[in-house]
Amino acid sequence: MSNNIVILGAGVTGLTTAYLLSQDPANKITVIAKHMPGDYDIEYASPWAGANYMPVGKEGSNHHAWERATWPALKALCEKYPEAGIHFRDSLIYNRKKDQESATGQWFSELVQPNPWYKDVVPDFEAIPESQLAPGIDNAQKFTSVCINTAVYLPWLIGQCVKTGAVFKRAVVKHISEAADAHHSGQKADVVVNCTGLASKTLGGVLDDKMYPARGQIVVVRNDPGEMVSVSGTDDGEDEALYIMTRAAGGGTILGGSYQKHNWDALPDPNLANRIMKRAIAICPKLVKEGEGIEGLSIIRHGVGLRPLRDGGPRVEKDQVDGVKIVHNYGHGGFGYQASFGCAEDAVSLVNEVLQSKNLSKL
Repeated sequence: MSNNIVILGAGVTGLTTAYLLSQDPANKITVIAKHMPGDYDIEYASPWAGANYMPVGKEGSNHHAWERATWPALKALCEKYPEAGIHFRDSLIYNRKKDQESATGQWFSELVQPNPWYKDVVPDFEAIPESQLAPGIDNAQKFTSVCINTAVYLPWLIGQCVKTGAVFKRAVVKHISEAADAHHSGQKADVVVNCTGLASKTLGGVLDDKMYPARGQIVVVRNDPGEMVSVSGTDDGEDEALYIMTRAAGGGTILGGSYQKHNWDALPDPNLANRIMKRAIAICPKLVKEGEGIEGLSIIRHGVGLRPLRDGGPRVEKDQVDGVKIVHNYGHGGFGYQASFGCAEDAVSLVNEVLQSKNLSKL
């Protein structure tokens, strides 16, 4: 008996959920989305992400469990599928206690703990001795992480789904119940998986007013410092951030950033861009040749993305709207990639519960 599934949304959350569901031959999957990989639009967050694995979930939370469950999957992809656009990178994390109350400091609070839970998850974790810390840095650590070239990885996920028969369609859906009629078989979907991110705020039948953006601005450069670097905050503003990460497979180096809650502005701020570049060089001088400032950076593009934050955390649960069975998986803020497999596994379990109920009712 086949299962007709429609997944709404083609960001990393929707595509990871589709990837896992597509591994069951009984599942006949249609992914419908307004935006697809290759698009660069302010409504479409996933292409703008760094993206890497820098755990920020508090120990004992669902967020923590999702990130813990995602590391083995990302590690395995990195080792087995180089064509997926993921590579291992040395990572340095610097903490300044004075950042704790800032928006960025709260976002990074778990990441920069001196004794974080993820020390037992990632390889090569090591606290940096106090004697080696620069003035103003209270603690630091290094470990092996991964960095993802989103322009390669998102199409790779699509390719894996297409290989197993999934169909991708562009569409604009105004009400979530409409998605049930979009299955490529022409039959009504047994379940709709809602992975629309920030669009869940305005999607009919969902209208989640807990959703809001955290604006992130980046500069993508050709310079490669050889390691990823993150700092708990900056002296330039409580919602500005400092991180550096080089994407796999020629994807360039991301310099960030900002964490501007409730800011919908799609245009890069040139003054913020200058501050981002100056901060990156100050923390990582080998980004440029000795003596060079920001003129030593070879800029590919400036970008702005809106992280899909949700009060109370991501929504991963079952629902029913106008008789349509739904599983929600959205609201992942700035940690969509590093929690992608954990969240998708939970969503798949909920989809299977819906399908089991359907199949039992037909017996």
